Amino acid sequence: MATIVFFCIPAHGHTNPTLNVVRELTARGHRVVYYSYDDFREKLEDAGAEFISCNGFDAQMHLTREEGAKVGSDLALSARVLVDTTLALDEPVCRQMEQLKPDCIVADSMAVWGKAVAKKLGIPYVCSTTTFAFNRESAKIMPHSLKETLSMITSMGKVNAQVKRLKQRGYPVKSILDLIGSDETVHTVVYTSPLFQPCAETFPEHFAFVGPSIRPARSEVEKTGEKLVYISMGTVNNDMLPLYQACIEAVKDTHWQVILSVGDQVDAGKLQKLSENVFVHSTVDQIAVLEKADAFLTHCGMNSASEGLYFGVPLVMLPQTSEQGGVAARVEQLGAGLRLKKTTPEVIRGTLETVMNDPSYRDNVKKIAESFRASGGAKAAADCIEDCLRAK
Repeated sequence: MATIVFFCIPAHGHTNPTLNVVRELTARGHRVVYYSYDDFREKLEDAGAEFISCNGFDAQMHLTREEGAKVGSDLALSARVLVDTTLALDEPVCRQMEQLKPDCIVADSMAVWGKAVAKKLGIPYVCSTTTFAFNRESAKIMPHSLKETLSMITSMGKVNAQVKRLKQRGYPVKSILDLIGSDETVHTVVYTSPLFQPCAETFPEHFAFVGPSIRPARSEVEKTGEKLVYISMGTVNNDMLPLYQACIEAVKDTHWQVILSVGDQVDAGKLQKLSENVFVHSTVDQIAVLEKADAFLTHCGMNSASEGLYFGVPLVMLPQTSEQGGVAARVEQLGAGLRLKKTTPEVIRGTLETVMNDPSYRDNVKKIAESFRASGGAKAAADCIEDCLRAK
């Protein structure tokens, strides 16, 4: 029996894919210790992991809503959060590693403190990534704009200052790329299929493309319209009242059933001209809705896009970040959806009609869905982790 330690960030989209992997590893007789956050304790313990709380250490937990929205797009802020969290966890985690004597560390690609601890202590490391895997070839799908490139260049001084803090505490890092870059020398679990992953053939064999991990629906959704259209811009940057109003205007005189999830940043009472076919909620059981949906208007986060594709739903996409833009580009390449060119009611309605009425979109989505189901899932992920153990 091996002792395997997991590290993850406080996000459902990064935690949920690992739950079945934890179940599979514990079923094989391994001990799993999981460093995460109190909101995730119950589901992790239900999966069979021993839970250790990171709530007191993660710098991101103390950011304002405005700062939290910038993490991922502001490199200097992201570097500060990552380094603050790594150094806050440094002493207690290193001390606990001496007691646990783990055979392997599995860390989310964004939980760089797990990778940093593994490098510092010389513990075998597996990367768990819920986005696309990136190398020189696959990164071409997500080119940076001139504005993003200039922002990265101007922030490098602050970023290098954060890297220096790690060096001073004994971490063997040369640059920020040692933390956030993909390392093709380590075993990596990627929660998508070889078909959906751009340039999958350019990655080494120890990259396991295992498909998305989809939870069961928790409720039942009744389909009452000719078509069911689902609209959601995710759970983070969803303060988009003008978009929601445009969507309502676009669908108000159709025979479609429209479920609109607006999150907790929008006052649904401010939405005007609601019609009987539009149902507005702050949150829904997304899986239950997607099981019945005919089209999904989405921000194209990797988790949401994968869930829509898994259930054979063509996508209408309005990405808000470069990462979401990369997912949208891949969906378009595979003919499984369309990006919104404008957010006027006319364009929204026309794009929805196109993906629902042209059978090629649903046919192409079906191919992706089949590739997800054929990728091995939690068993393939556990195999990858055991391969790392055998390579010690």
